[in-house]
Amino acid sequence: MAQPKYITDIDKILDIPEQEREKLKEITEKFVFRVNDYYLKLINWDDSNDPIRKLIIPNEGELSEYGRWDASDEDTNYVVPGCQHKYRTTALLLVSEVCGAYCRYCFRKRLFRNDVNEAMANVDPGIAYIAAHPEINNVLLTGGDSLILSTSRLRKIITALREIDHVKIIRLGSKIPVFNPMRIYEDTELLELIRSYSTVEKRIYIMAHINHPREITNEARLAFEALHHAGAIVVNQTPVLRGINDTPAILAELLDKLSWAGVTPYYFFINRPVAGNRDFVLPLEKVYHIVEQAKSKTSGLGKRVRLSMSHTSGKIEILAIEDGKAYLKYHQSRDENYGKFMILDCPKDAAWFDDLPGSEQLWEKPKKKDAEIISVNELPDMPQLNNHPY
Repeated sequence: MAQPKYITDIDKILDIPEQEREKLKEITEKFVFRVNDYYLKLINWDDSNDPIRKLIIPNEGELSEYGRWDASDEDTNYVVPGCQHKYRTTALLLVSEVCGAYCRYCFRKRLFRNDVNEAMANVDPGIAYIAAHPEINNVLLTGGDSLILSTSRLRKIITALREIDHVKIIRLGSKIPVFNPMRIYEDTELLELIRSYSTVEKRIYIMAHINHPREITNEARLAFEALHHAGAIVVNQTPVLRGINDTPAILAELLDKLSWAGVTPYYFFINRPVAGNRDFVLPLEKVYHIVEQAKSKTSGLGKRVRLSMSHTSGKIEILAIEDGKAYLKYHQSRDENYGKFMILDCPKDAAWFDDLPGSEQLWEKPKKKDAEIISVNELPDMPQLNNHPY
């Protein structure tokens, strides 16, 4: 199957009425717009509330400034440009501001503005930092979308990381398996790269972003199969989004289809309160009950998913919300409060950890870290990555 054609001009999407396209241009001038003809075919254009349409086509609510651009204070996690180190054993390399799909709900929406530059073409400082910190045993390549990078570019980054003995897991955050699955199963060099570096002792994980069961097409299954045969482990994470996957039936179908395809359901996330994303936000209590009802309809394999909030202070797992109380614990913690159990009042309209009365007393907002000065000369045996185009 031929690679899909990418579209960045909303006027080229004739299924959207001209009058509506004119309104949406203001949004595409503010936030980058990017789709492809393969993914557009998943949309039922006769349904104005089609969930795939809502995932990818701009909406006027994006112009709202309600909320913050960086709802999880990622700016406090940077240790060198392009590299975050929030949790002790995990580092993030922001390798691309380009995304395979510009999902309208993205919590890093700030990256798609012309006045923001966080991802780095030169990841040498981040790799040097990781090499100098033996506690880091897994690295997430993200952005953006790591699989939008060329295979040659990925090879340079993955090769450099595999030269660092204490890095056991490399994770690739991507929507490409369902947005452009042909990029995976038709790229023999990519699959060989994964096969070379995903071993029985040091795996490569694909952190897929699959939001709706209709995204799991025959082509997507071919991509999953190709990744599995190459030795990658594929897992999935998605926020629960108003108007897209916010019913027990849809989430249960997603859990089933993921399990059947050998893709591990990893996280259901609470959508972060990012500016312009209010249309996708749901109350915590509602999300909890939707997820529990969905889990009741699927097998134990589907029930592995965790409902979490990626908060400034850590990943907070929602264990239960009953009788006006939220029962929570830290699944991950920037201050290493792993497993800390919390019981807080949960108002009906609470949509985020900060909306729970008393939550502010349980954590302290971090300050920006002083970036470490790491010389790439400390890594004489590693390939230099700078000056290589995507």
